[in-house]
Amino acid sequence: MPEQSPLDLAEGDPFGPHNLPYGVFSTADEPGRRRLGVRIGGHVLDAGAAAHTLGSPYAALLAQPSLNPLLAAGRTAWRDVRRALTAWVTVPAHRADIEPLLHPLDSVTLHLPYEVADYVDFYASEHHATNVGKIFRPDGDALTPNWKHLPIGYHGRAGTVVVSGTDVVRPSGQRKTPADAAPVFGPSVKLDIEAEVGFLVGTPTELGTPMPLGDFREHVFGLSLLNDWSARDIQAWEYVPLGPFLGKSFATSVSAWVTPLEALDAARTAPPARDFDLLPYLDDSGEDEPGGFDVRITVAINGHVISEPPFATMYWTAAQQLAHMTVNGASLRTGDLFGSGTVSGPEVHMRGSLLELTWNGRDILELPEGKRTFLEDGDVVTMTAWAPGPDGTRVGLGEVTGRIVPSTG
Repeated sequence: MPEQSPLDLAEGDPFGPHNLPYGVFSTADEPGRRRLGVRIGGHVLDAGAAAHTLGSPYAALLAQPSLNPLLAAGRTAWRDVRRALTAWVTVPAHRADIEPLLHPLDSVTLHLPYEVADYVDFYASEHHATNVGKIFRPDGDALTPNWKHLPIGYHGRAGTVVVSGTDVVRPSGQRKTPADAAPVFGPSVKLDIEAEVGFLVGTPTELGTPMPLGDFREHVFGLSLLNDWSARDIQAWEYVPLGPFLGKSFATSVSAWVTPLEALDAARTAPPARDFDLLPYLDDSGEDEPGGFDVRITVAINGHVISEPPFATMYWTAAQQLAHMTVNGASLRTGDLFGSGTVSGPEVHMRGSLLELTWNGRDILELPEGKRTFLEDGDVVTMTAWAPGPDGTRVGLGEVTGRIVPSTG
């Protein structure tokens, strides 16, 4: 019996030809050579080698150590390359050329697939924002007066965006509880997660030129899972009056795989209903396609599922976030990354942070290896997700995982 081809995938494989996410990998025999790859099932296709072998006009673009050149090439190139890749892994006549260029996933090292230009993070889940408001302002309004008028965000640190699998060092900093007479310095004792979706910008814009809602697909290449690690005790002491700083900037983990927007056409969904009119630049009621994405996220600590946040519940869409981010004339750059903000749903088991799940440490989270309120050294956090695909398939998003290691400060 002939050996089964790596291209003969099991029915329902979430990383089939309908998906084809992009990443960057290296092999054991050439560890210093990074290559652009595309995931198909349990293998990685060397995209540059395939393009060269099959005479693609995009061969030079795909023979790069980073996604950035493809990102900058624009939407026409994105569509052409995706069509070609789909043919290469599905047309039987290409198998003899493609199969030798496939590498088992467990035999390669995955790297951060793009060079991050700027990093912005938002606060777009009404459920999350309401929970946080109730925790910290129990006697006041849960939402701030501006929350339903604009997507609130902050500028993060691009240099500490790391690929899935990178250890996260417990950050140190100042913290002060109401009972403390003065601030103290030391490792964070309220280290948290934030389950998010990150969006990757390809085509840049000129300084001074806002990006309208309808241009979202022209500038955003794809999305991936993102974990915005948060030191809640450091954040609580530092954030007034300018917002997050050291409590966020120590690490942000992203998936090694970027799923192109075209793979998620079947997952587009309408955002939650709004109870008042938005300003024109944020009003998406007349757009041709719904702005939300039906992405189902699962969060696990040490292999134990603690939450299943639904991205479809997000109040502000990625298109609205990008429109707001540029409405003042701020330019986009190739490799810009913006996070959705913590994804939380209406039920307790849908909350995307330990801050909410434990109500800032009041409630105990029971895990097989012991009780938790926030993360302990040695804990491994893993986020996975899928979205509806064409013809009843599922589109898998690459996982994001990170292990907490002790502070060095």
